[in-house]
Parts: sequence; structure tokens; C-alpha cells
Amino acid sequence: MFASTAYAAAPAGGAAGGAMLQFLPLIFIFVIFYFLLIRPQQKRAKQQKEMLAKLQKGDYVMTSGGFLGRIHDISNDILTIDLGETKVRMPRSYVATTYDPKQLEQTAAAADRKNA
Repeated sequence: MFASTAYAAAPAGGAAGGAMLQFLPLIFIFVIFYFLLIRPQQKRAKQQKEMLAKLQKGDYVMTSGGFLGRIHDISNDILTIDLGETKVRMPRSYVATTYDPKQLEQTAAAADRKNA
């Protein structure tokens, strides 16, 4: 007597379009994350991998620990790095980047002139 049946009224063809509109913001957010975060990180990882593969004896490197040195010897994935008065052996993956010592000296000299 008091019970009545209520049905949610939806347009006959609008169910598929409504679902797409609900997921559109999520798709948009994913696209933004891909181009701002994921893609640049993949590109940087590829460049790092190429740099590690091209390391040669005599290259100047900076390790992930911040040491600056020159590669003295390479045997498989183990590098012997000359730090001046000492030599250190470490895995190839610990190299963060390569550098040019002349450019580093010029940058340091410019910073000294600026601070003086």
C-alpha cells in the first residue's frame, strides 16, 4: 500500500556517453602525469644508461657520493677511479656523471672572483 517502485530514469542512449564523461578527468590526469613525470624520467634513465655504457679509461667522473676522479682502469662493471692520492674501486652504476676538468676549474675561478 505504501510501497512504490522507483526506477532511476536514464536516457536510452546516454549511458555510454555518461560513463565516458565520468572517466574523462582521470584520463586527462594520466596524460598530464605521463608527459610531466613519467616520460622525462624514462628519457633521463636512457641517457644515464648510455653514459655508463660509453665510459672509458681516462674519463673524468663524479660518483653518486660526490667524489671527483679519473677512471684508471675498467674491468667488467668495476671501475678503478683515481682520486688523486688514492684509488677507489666501485661499480659502474655508482657513477653519476662525467665532467670536463677544464670547465670545472673555469667555473670555480669565476665563483671565486664573484665572492671576492
